[in-house]
Amino acid sequence: MKATSKKVADFKSLKKAVKQANAQREREEQERRAAERQAMSDRELFLQTIGKDVVRLDASDRASVERKRPKPVPVQRIADEKRVLQESLSDEFSVENLLDTDDQLSFRRDGIGPDIVKKLRRGHWVIQDELDLHGMRRDEAREMVVEFLKMASMRGIRCIRIVHGKGLGSVNNEPVLKKLVFKWLVQRADVMAFCQAKPVDGGGGAVVVLLKGRR
Repeated sequence: MKATSKKVADFKSLKKAVKQANAQREREEQERRAAERQAMSDRELFLQTIGKDVVRLDASDRASVERKRPKPVPVQRIADEKRVLQESLSDEFSVENLLDTDDQLSFRRDGIGPDIVKKLRRGHWVIQDELDLHGMRRDEAREMVVEFLKMASMRGIRCIRIVHGKGLGSVNNEPVLKKLVFKWLVQRADVMAFCQAKPVDGGGGAVVVLLKGRR
């Protein structure tokens, strides 16, 4: 009796499992058919929109469009050029023996007569452009001076003014930038002469520079 009851229970369990499996398959089939109907509906809607005479393009007839890749940024070259730019003007260059021993510390390159400095000091040449270095650190100021001189030469400018300040805000009120600007200018082949600016043009806080003219 017990064995018969167990067989009946097992049969019922198996029947239940088969029924559940069939129901699952039926649900999956219904979902599949619903998806197909949806796909067909979307396709019919697409065809109605664009027309049924549309023909699929052959892949071989498609144009091959090559995307332009962005040009690589020459990071190392830029860094090297910046380093060369900074090293082109040395802060350690000694100019004491090159500057005239007057109270305004003027400079003239070999072959330039003393009358040129006198004319420069008197304002014989009109100041055509200026660079203000106030608030700049040493490296930034050096880079700006090089770029400013380069652009001035390219534009054919002869006379410029560089405002370096009097050093009143620096340690011990030392005119650090003033001394550095003198050193940098002396090292530039395109600088013919320079002198302290007139009081109206900045006095001890600026220098007037005469550049080599175009040939």
